[in-house]
Amino acid sequence: MNADQLLAHYERIADAPDAIRRLRRFVLDLAVRGKLAAQDPNDEPASELLKRIAAEKARIVREGKFKVFEGDFDRNPEAFPFSIPANWSWCNLDDLAAVARGGSPRPIKSFITDDPNGIPWIKIGDSTRGNIYIDKTQERIKPEGLAKSRLVVPGDLLLSNSMSFGFPYITNIEGCIHDGWLVIRTPDGLIDKLYLHSVFLSDHAKAAFSEAASGAVVQNLNADKARQLAVPLPPLAEQHRIVAKVDELMALCDQLEAARAEREAVRDRMASASLARLTAPDADPAALQAHATFTLDNLTPLTTRPDQIKPLRQTILNLAVRGKLVAQDPNDEPASELLKRLRMSKNEAFDEEGLRKRKPVPRLDRRDIPFDFPRTWELPSFDDLFVIASGVTKGGKVPAETAVELPYLRVANVQRGHLDLAVMKRIVVKKSDQERYRLKNDDILMTEGGDWDKLGRAAIWRNEIADCIHQNHIFRVRPPSQEILPEWVVVYVNSELGRRFFEDASKQTTNLASINMTQLRGCPIPLPPLAEQHRIMARVDALMALCDRLEAALTTADTTRARLLEALLHEALQPAEMTMEAAE
Repeated sequence: MNADQLLAHYERIADAPDAIRRLRRFVLDLAVRGKLAAQDPNDEPASELLKRIAAEKARIVREGKFKVFEGDFDRNPEAFPFSIPANWSWCNLDDLAAVARGGSPRPIKSFITDDPNGIPWIKIGDSTRGNIYIDKTQERIKPEGLAKSRLVVPGDLLLSNSMSFGFPYITNIEGCIHDGWLVIRTPDGLIDKLYLHSVFLSDHAKAAFSEAASGAVVQNLNADKARQLAVPLPPLAEQHRIVAKVDELMALCDQLEAARAEREAVRDRMASASLARLTAPDADPAALQAHATFTLDNLTPLTTRPDQIKPLRQTILNLAVRGKLVAQDPNDEPASELLKRLRMSKNEAFDEEGLRKRKPVPRLDRRDIPFDFPRTWELPSFDDLFVIASGVTKGGKVPAETAVELPYLRVANVQRGHLDLAVMKRIVVKKSDQERYRLKNDDILMTEGGDWDKLGRAAIWRNEIADCIHQNHIFRVRPPSQEILPEWVVVYVNSELGRRFFEDASKQTTNLASINMTQLRGCPIPLPPLAEQHRIMARVDALMALCDRLEAALTTADTTRARLLEALLHEALQPAEMTMEAAE
């Protein structure tokens, strides 16, 4: 691989999804295919190396009391998964190494000891994903536990064989392994253990291990399955060259990964600082306008990943409900006059539905709200403005002569800001309940909760389905007139500030993330003049559309960068392929 060439073009593909991880995998794939280091015709062929390994491996099996594989291996060259250089040989792991499973003395607690002379007890937890070596253990076992376990020595390869199986390590210590490990012991001086470590990490080995372990209820990799792994074996001298090249390129990947992490951290800090300035409680109008201009002008450099759009959307909502997204107009009718009419309309609608009078709920004023909003706004509660009702309770028998089957809305259908109607259920209720629970256009639907994600989700009903009703875990919040925009209510409820109220209310009364009718009725809601509501929603819609376009562009850019990464890697690796072809 031409590392200089890759570095020169890295900025073109640095933000591709999983760029570094894919590059590491590609390096290992090339290593086991003979495309990473040049072949040398003066190297001893792998076929001769295998003859020397066979005698030494037999000694290891005999002295270590390893079991041998009793089946037959398919030696058909066409059965191997890919072609390799002419001076390499395909073989099975059993040809190269003695393999055995660990063991656990039971009950293990009775064998654990604090005695420093105890035997190191090597567990999966003593390994660190991404590291090559195991240098120490957290626990030791009594010497008598050795009879029920397997002793490993420095230089042995260990392979996890259950749950997250197939991850290799080289031990630097002597110790005992439990039955979650396989030990793979190779002849000293005849196999480069780091080359074999690279083989185990390659996609070739992972695919082979996954296929071998499939089919069982609990997937695991036993010793016989590991012994059957097909291993591409280079000459010993080339193994050393491959290991050196892998080390070089993995170090390069480390540098690229660190540079990317730093670049992303700087970008995230800039984006967070920009959004924080927009939502600062003491920001004056002039400063806010300057911060907003800077943020909008720099969306492209500040947001390079689709996941960065979510906090931007949340900031827009927060600015909207604090009155900082559009200017106030002194010619607007005061919100106090609007509130008077809304209260009258709510009381009339309450009587029309025949609902019983409810006890007053505690009210909050401006001093109780953790954010500021314009003095021209009012702060009523939900109970002042809306007719709030629960839904139908599922269950219970309904006489056939009074029954009607209707579509009904569940919590899963109500998301934050939209409805998901892909899957609709139906329910049988009394005909007399049909009108009571029927949804009407512009009804606001809010979820009671159950977990934090479901707490207080809000969306607007637009008569998408005829004669639809709603379940009892969804509150129907019905505006009494068109003088309050349901879109404004949903923006507030789904903003960070609205969600904070419901979270705090839930924590005060229950261990579950849920709210009751009384808490919802007492929820404060900032009320701008109607004209300002329209201006705010127009601005929110425009900015959300901008976020949609930016998110789509970033998603498309990720796909483009991923394709460019593949092309660039192929181009960078072309010299290695040509070298191999020339050697053949």
